[in-house]
Amino acid sequence: MQQDVDYGPLALLIGAWTGDKGQDVSPEPDGIENNAYRESMIFEAIDDVSNAEEQNLAVLQYRQKVFRIRDGKRIHDQTGYWSWDALTGGIIHSFVIPRGLTVLASGKAISTAANVRFEVKASAGEPHWGIMQAPFLQEKALTKAFEQSLDVSKEQLSYKQTSSLTIYGRDFEHTDQSELVRA
Repeated sequence: MQQDVDYGPLALLIGAWTGDKGQDVSPEPDGIENNAYRESMIFEAIDDVSNAEEQNLAVLQYRQKVFRIRDGKRIHDQTGYWSWDALTGGIIHSFVIPRGLTVLASGKAISTAANVRFEVKASAGEPHWGIMQAPFLQEKALTKAFEQSLDVSKEQLSYKQTSSLTIYGRDFEHTDQSELVRA
């Protein structure tokens, strides 16, 4: 980690996190599937990034791996970045999922003495903070919106996220929530 970079609210995220309290509510052709999961997340500082010599972002790269508890199968893999603009206070969360989904979400960080709450959103079709997906997903499992809140303190990280989908001929709110501790 570069010493002279101000990571602001992102600083609390840096490091490794693990948890086994995850709950996934996902669609099935004939209903809903609930999965308990365990996961790991690693956030690494990658210094600052300059855009057109006018914007300076402090950036963390992360990797998330999620495994269903009942059978140990990997059910989710995600890699991305959290960025913070000290000038505007804006947060950018960008990530990719290997099945052909990319999200560029924006929002804010709310800091208190004990923790930071991140809130980000993106919507398909938006010109700035949107969702891109492979043709198969557009036809069979369209993600229309994404929102996430993430609360982090020195030793605990928790999140809740909702992906609004059209899948199996119906609209569905796919939710994930979890609690992790610093490894």
